[in-house]
Amino acid sequence: MSSSSRGPGAGARRRRTRCRRCRACVRTECGDCHFCRDMKKFGGPGRMKQSCLLRQCTAPVLPHTAVCLLCGEAGKEDTVEGEEEKFGLSLMECTICNEIVHPGCLKMGKAEGVINAEIPNCWECPRCTQEGRTSKLPSPQDSGEGPGRRRADNGEEGASLGSGWKLTEEPPLPPPPPRRKGPLPAGPPPEDVPGPPKRKEREAGNEPPTPRKKVKGGRERHLKKKPKPPLASAEGPAVPSPSPQREKLERFKRMCQLLERVPDTSSSSSDSDSDSDSSGTSLSEDEAPGEARNGRRPARGSSGEKENRGGRRAVRPGSGGPLLSWPLGPAPPPRPPQLERHVVRPPPRSPEPDTLPLAAGSDHPLPRAAWLRVFQHLGPRELCVCMRVCRTWSRWCYDKRLWPRMDLSRRKSLTPPMLSGVVRRQPRALDLSWTGVSKKQLMWLLNRLQGLQELVLSGCSWLSVSALGSAPLPALRLLDLRWIEDVKDSQLRELLLPPPDTKPGQTESRGRLQGVAELRLAGLELTDASLRLLLRHAPQLSALDLSHCAHVGDPSVHLLTAPTSPLRETLVHLNLAGCHRLTDHCLPLFRRCPRLRRLDLRSCRQLSPEACARLAAAGPPGPFRCPEEKLLLKDS
Repeated sequence: MSSSSRGPGAGARRRRTRCRRCRACVRTECGDCHFCRDMKKFGGPGRMKQSCLLRQCTAPVLPHTAVCLLCGEAGKEDTVEGEEEKFGLSLMECTICNEIVHPGCLKMGKAEGVINAEIPNCWECPRCTQEGRTSKLPSPQDSGEGPGRRRADNGEEGASLGSGWKLTEEPPLPPPPPRRKGPLPAGPPPEDVPGPPKRKEREAGNEPPTPRKKVKGGRERHLKKKPKPPLASAEGPAVPSPSPQREKLERFKRMCQLLERVPDTSSSSSDSDSDSDSSGTSLSEDEAPGEARNGRRPARGSSGEKENRGGRRAVRPGSGGPLLSWPLGPAPPPRPPQLERHVVRPPPRSPEPDTLPLAAGSDHPLPRAAWLRVFQHLGPRELCVCMRVCRTWSRWCYDKRLWPRMDLSRRKSLTPPMLSGVVRRQPRALDLSWTGVSKKQLMWLLNRLQGLQELVLSGCSWLSVSALGSAPLPALRLLDLRWIEDVKDSQLRELLLPPPDTKPGQTESRGRLQGVAELRLAGLELTDASLRLLLRHAPQLSALDLSHCAHVGDPSVHLLTAPTSPLRETLVHLNLAGCHRLTDHCLPLFRRCPRLRRLDLRSCRQLSPEACARLAAAGPPGPFRCPEEKLLLKDS
C-alpha cells in the first residue's frame, strides 16, 4: 500500500508550523544572522527565505490540515476533559513511519507507544515499537548483536527475523584460544587472535569473543605479539618483578635522562648508549622487543600500544638515532618564514582629460570646464545617458559638482553597485528615507562620505540608524530621523553623547551632533531627559522639528526657552504640530526667542485659536502673520 493511497497522514513527514507561544516565536528578528541579512527588509536579496536563527520555534505543532490516517478526522481533544480521553482523541505523529493517527483508533494502550516529551504530538507508534523499528540504528551493545551483522529489512513488515536484523555472509568470530604460560611459538602470529579480555571478565571466568575493529580501506588492526626468547630462569634463579612504584620511579628517571640527550648529535647519542649500558638504563639483548619499546612488561602490551599511539616513539639500538625519545606533547608545526611587511597602496588615478578626443584624431574645441557647465543643467537621468556616449564623458559625469544631491528613497534594497556609485559621486545630500538599508551598508557609506552635509534617514529602522554612533560626520548640517521605530531614551543617549573610544591623548569631548544646524525628530518618543541631552550636545540648532511627539508638553517648551538653553538665541524654525499636550500656558514662553521666524502649532488640540492670534499680534520683537490657523510666520 503506497503512501499516496493511505491518506494525508502517511508517507513523507508533514511540515510543522509555529506554536506562536514560545519565547522564540514572540520575539523579533535579530537582524545580524545570515538569514536576517538575506531578508529584503534588512537589505538582502531574499533568496534563502528562512526565518531568523533566534526565531526558530522550539515546539512546532502539526498543521491545521492534519487528519487521522484511519478515521480521516482532525484532533478532537478539546471536546473531552479526562486525560486518557484527550490522549485518545489527539493526533500523534510517529517519528519512524510518519503516520498521523488517533491513539484511540489503533485500539492499543498508551503504554505500548513511546511518547516524545520534547515535541508536542510526537511519539513512536505501538506498531513500530512491536516490529522493532527505530529512528536510528542501534549500537551493538544495545541490541546484543556484533559488528558482523547488518540491517536488511529497513523496518519493513514480514522480515525474516523478528528484530529486523540478519547475519551477513561473514562467519562468526572463533572463541579465543586458551592462554599459555610458556613462550609463544615462533613465526607470524595469526590474523584473528583477539586482544586480552577485560580484567573483570577474566576474574569472572567468562571471556566473550571480542569483535575485530574495522578501519577504512578494509585493513584490520590487531596487536602482534612477537615470540619471546627462552627465559634465563631455566638456568639460574628467577629475578623477582619490581613493584609498580619502583617501575614508575625508574620510568621517571629514564625520561629525565632522555630529555637531556635529545639535543645531542648522533655521535654523542652512541657514546651515551654505551654509558647507559653500564649504569643499567639501557636495554639488554635478552629482553623482549615489547619491553624495549614501551618500558613495560609484555602483560601490559595493550596499554603500551595506547602510549605509542599517543605520540611516543621508539628507535631500536644501533640505528644511529637517539636511544629513546619521549616527547611530552605533539611537536609544534614549523613556523612559516617571516616576510617583510610593506604597505601596498593602489596607484593614483590618472588625471581627467582636459579635452574630448574625436574619431578623426583631433580634439574638440570646447574644454572640460565648458562641458561641465553644460552638464550642470542636466538631471540625473540625462547624465546617465551622457555617461554611455564615450569613456571621456563617463569620467567627466562622475564629477561631484554634477551630483549635489542623490535620492535613493523608497528602495526595497540597496545593491553593492548602487553603494559604490554613491561613493564615487560624493554627493553633499543623500536621501535614504524608507529604504531597507542595513547597518553594515550605512556604516560603509558614511565612512566614505566625509563631505556629506545632509542625511535623510526617515522611516528606517533603528538597527540601521545606529550606525551613526560609530561613523564620523564632521561636515553634517542636516539630519532627518523622522518616524523611526523603537527609539528609546537610551538609544538617543548613545547617538548624542561623545564617542567613548577616543584616541589616547585626545581631550576633546565633542558630541556627534555638535555642528548640526537642522534636526528633524518628528514622531519619536522624546522625553524631557532626551531634550536636556539635545540642548547640551547640539547647541547650534537653528531648526528643530518635534512634531507629533507624544511626550512633548509645556515643560518641554520651558526647557527649550529657559535662560540656560543655548537654543534660546539660535532657534529660528520650530515645528510642534500634533503635540497634543501643549496648552495656552506655554504660548508666552515663545517670546523669549528673539530670532524665531516660523512656529508651527497646527493640530494641537488644547491650543485655542484666540491665544495663537494674541501671540501673533504681540510677537517676540515684531508681529507674526498667520497664513493658516495656528501657523505663525515672520518675514525676515
